[in-house]
Amino acid sequence: MFVAALVLLVLGYPVAFSLGGVAILFALLGSSLEVFDDVMSYVVPLGDRLELFDFNLLTAMPERIFGMMSNYTLLAIPYFIFMGSMLEKSGLAEKLLETIGILFGPLRGGLALAVIFVGAMLAATTGVVAASVVAMGLISLPIMLRYGYNKELATGVIVASGTLGQIIPPSVVLVVLGDQLGVSVGDLFLGALLPGLMISAAFALHVIVVSLIKPEVAPALPAEVRNVKGLDLAQRVVTVMIPPLVLILLVLGSIFFGVATPTEAGALGALGAVLLAWANGQFTAPKLVEVSDATLRITSMVMMILVGSTAFSLVFRGLDGDRFMFDLLLNVPGGQMGFLLVSMLTVFSLGFFIDFFEIAFIVIPLFVPVARSLDIDLIWYGVLLGVNLQTSFLTPPFGFALFYLRGVAPPEIKTSEIYRGAVPFILLQLFVLVLLVAFPGIVNILPSLAQR
Repeated sequence: MFVAALVLLVLGYPVAFSLGGVAILFALLGSSLEVFDDVMSYVVPLGDRLELFDFNLLTAMPERIFGMMSNYTLLAIPYFIFMGSMLEKSGLAEKLLETIGILFGPLRGGLALAVIFVGAMLAATTGVVAASVVAMGLISLPIMLRYGYNKELATGVIVASGTLGQIIPPSVVLVVLGDQLGVSVGDLFLGALLPGLMISAAFALHVIVVSLIKPEVAPALPAEVRNVKGLDLAQRVVTVMIPPLVLILLVLGSIFFGVATPTEAGALGALGAVLLAWANGQFTAPKLVEVSDATLRITSMVMMILVGSTAFSLVFRGLDGDRFMFDLLLNVPGGQMGFLLVSMLTVFSLGFFIDFFEIAFIVIPLFVPVARSLDIDLIWYGVLLGVNLQTSFLTPPFGFALFYLRGVAPPEIKTSEIYRGAVPFILLQLFVLVLLVAFPGIVNILPSLAQR
């Protein structure tokens, strides 16, 4: 079943229909084997009957779909997508990049640091990778190239910073993981906050070190370009940075302090994004239609993938695949660390070929029972998975952030340069992942404090 699903995904067939189609195919195959077994029993006396699929199991599908549709946690997904799309259309990313670029311009690598800083802020307000990468690719990449930045460093910084929305709360990835792991999304947000900031700091440190060792790859902006100074610059910083910071505090603060659930905070964020767009004079009927259409499309895609993965997992369990995988993973040498190594390598490897939604809906449900039986803290495990899944957006050849940047990059940028530029940042993320495995307290400290 896994091989069939992966082949269809690699061939470019839609994810939801790949999963649902494979489920139906193997359900029919399992049922036909049962008929074959009955026929053969008349010809050759059989000992143990084959482990076959009972087609009646598919009658559980409607109940599962209704359970999914009534899942309150998943309601946060359209809210966060709407919030991110509305903020992107309001021009917030463009203004942030311009202002922070002027602030960091005098430093070597200042523009790259500005991209990382803005990427982290956009991650905490939008959580949408496509919006962040496209906005920064369109605005900052031409400027970085104009002032002599190395192409690989410039493209690597943009794609890496754009993926911060996958781990810095509020993140759609963490909402999905919280649902699949059966843990509080609020606790998952708290646990992911410090790792997200660590990854941002690692990116910034990399840029600083590279610009010190090789000043020519990341020069400072010329003085004539930094034409906004004094009170004008201070006023611009306040008007551009304060609104998104307030929105971050409203959304994340209401979750962290227990005032609102992630779903309610998402609704608050969606309303806040509308008010910010209105304050910037960008709230119009056509833009509202555009944002609503984008939200509908992405949410429908996620829900259809969830329906397909539900059918896939139902048939997989009907064929005793879950028992086989449970026994296999439970008996991996090394106990907890052995299981962690296998599960993290599996997720990282799949990230080369398929999107995080497919990984979350297909593979994660197989890991959760084993993690529980090994007494692994699921909040910590969820954050490890989140950091690992973040790399799936960067790993060639199918990293989605790489595709987003390729779509808006100037013609002189080669695809191979984008791929090579992403490699150091993939290694930095893996380094942070190793630190989180070695020091679980980094993840657990904020959820523990919140419980007190």
